[in-house]
Amino acid sequence: MLDRLGIITDEVSPSLEEALSWIREHGLRHVEIRMVDGKNVMMLTAEEVMHVRKRVEAHGLFVSAIASPVFKCPLDRNRKVAGGDTFGQSAEEDVDSHFLMLEKALDYADLLGTSRIRIFSFWREQSPEQYDDIIVKYLKRAAETAEKRGKLLLLENEPSCNGGCAEEVGRLADLTASPALKVLWDPGNEAYLGLKAFPDGYEAVKHVLAHVHLKDSLFREGGDAACVPIGRGDVDYIGQLQALERDGYEGLFSIETHYVPQGGVPADGSALSLAGLRQLLGRGLLNGVEAENE
Repeated sequence: MLDRLGIITDEVSPSLEEALSWIREHGLRHVEIRMVDGKNVMMLTAEEVMHVRKRVEAHGLFVSAIASPVFKCPLDRNRKVAGGDTFGQSAEEDVDSHFLMLEKALDYADLLGTSRIRIFSFWREQSPEQYDDIIVKYLKRAAETAEKRGKLLLLENEPSCNGGCAEEVGRLADLTASPALKVLWDPGNEAYLGLKAFPDGYEAVKHVLAHVHLKDSLFREGGDAACVPIGRGDVDYIGQLQALERDGYEGLFSIETHYVPQGGVPADGSALSLAGLRQLLGRGLLNGVEAENE
């Protein structure tokens, strides 16, 4: 799988150039674009986006996806909902503005040479299932738009959104029933909720997944959770990677560390996660998980 492994650039450094140099030196193959030099990708100009692609390709890499914040917004601004990280997006607070953002993301995907755009399922309602109909209506509209442009929307399981866990995001993808919308599976986000990412979470999404984010999380008694380097958390990554291999998954993997060691910088956390992943792959060789000799 290491030949399909990439990372979100700002998980290494807010400086794109520093991140790209690190990524190339560590043997990764592709990047997801979320923040560029302190700005959300959706806040860049078209000229800046084209420059990003040139810089990425100059390092022998390619853009695998736009890690957009599309649909990190409330279904209804008059209802109290959860919130979460927006990574520098502007105050796009309603559904209409996010559909405009989606159109922009489709344009930027063309400029970056990728077909994949990460999206979400709106800020979490107090009873998410009560809003399945309206959520699916919007997801179908988004998928129809993406399909016309030859793009694939990746719906991530995100605890602060209505598709917060695997069961929820898998259900939303099934109800949307579009070839242009699949699941972006993040086992670490599932573990962050105190849920069993593998095999339970994976079973709920494996039939609709098209991209995988790699992070690890520890859930503590009392409900506290924290991201940790891959291999130090609750995710059974050997089992998960074996299952992906066994089930014929041919898509990409992206590290999304979300961990910075005390006194360190994002690159330190990403280095620990990459080392942990490679160690797990080495241990998993005897059980059928492929690893590269370096």
